[in-house]
Amino acid sequence: MNDRAEWAGGAPRPPAQALFRRLVLINGLVFAAGTLVLAVSPATVSAPVVWAEVPVLLVGLAVMLGANALLLRRSLAPLDALTTLMQRVDLLRTGDRLADNGNSDLTHLIDTFNAMLDRLEAERSASSAHALAAQEGERQRIARELHDEIGQSLTVVLLGLKRVVDRAPADLRGELHGVQETVRASLDEVRQVARRLRPGVLEDLGLHSALSALAGDVSQMGGIPVTRTIQPDLPPLGADVELVLYRIAQESLTNIARHARATRAELSLTTEDGHLVLRVGDNGRGGAHQDGAGIRGMRERALLIGARLTVDSPPGEGTRVSLVIPSDRSTTT
Repeated sequence: MNDRAEWAGGAPRPPAQALFRRLVLINGLVFAAGTLVLAVSPATVSAPVVWAEVPVLLVGLAVMLGANALLLRRSLAPLDALTTLMQRVDLLRTGDRLADNGNSDLTHLIDTFNAMLDRLEAERSASSAHALAAQEGERQRIARELHDEIGQSLTVVLLGLKRVVDRAPADLRGELHGVQETVRASLDEVRQVARRLRPGVLEDLGLHSALSALAGDVSQMGGIPVTRTIQPDLPPLGADVELVLYRIAQESLTNIARHARATRAELSLTTEDGHLVLRVGDNGRGGAHQDGAGIRGMRERALLIGARLTVDSPPGEGTRVSLVIPSDRSTTT
């Protein structure tokens, strides 16, 4: 009878029942084969058993146990693979599935587990999309408040200080100039924070200019030269893809400036074999073996557009972040 047969009611046989039947069948075949060999072989057993016949019995028992163990191990091997996959599965690293090796008793279990991973990854992607959309909305709100309220207030203070300086006594002008410079520096910092929170250059001038400006800011503020290689004839990209590319490049360059202890960095955006590939690397200390909040955030963003993010960080050899976007996910429709 086929192990993948269905009940009379149309429902597939439960995996536990199918596995039980397979084990019974394997044991039955082994013992039947052992009985057949003893029946047709010249070996005989006396009653009572004489010592000369004990080795024959032991050899026969060992052969049956060995054959039984080999068949059972082969039959249950998918369970070991399933356990290993359960231990390493990470919903931020998509596509990790257990292949069906033709063991019909466990096919239903393997298919069910793979379908569960598909469903969990889809749910994780949807929830991440909502969370990141809310995050982007909050960033834009804060950026507007920084620019429109705090920025304008500091501008008014700066203009007022200029009038005060013009009418102040000479012995006070030096101190007032110092206050002016402090307010001006604070205004510049507020504008930089607002620009990082809401990449207006991405909306106004496009991805190429936004990445160039981002690399320039890191070079200027962090003192790390950033070599840029951005393909000029990129295909038309969707707004969500452009935002993911910008945010992942921003997070990667920020990590380099803060933690890498690097003397140079590289940023490239090119097409390879029809896929869009973003790479950010440095020559710093490396050794990032565990995903922090920043890297996990990048993985969540990559998941939104069906891209694959890899982080290679051998100790002492720098860190390289690579984002590969399939051709069917990167272009606008």
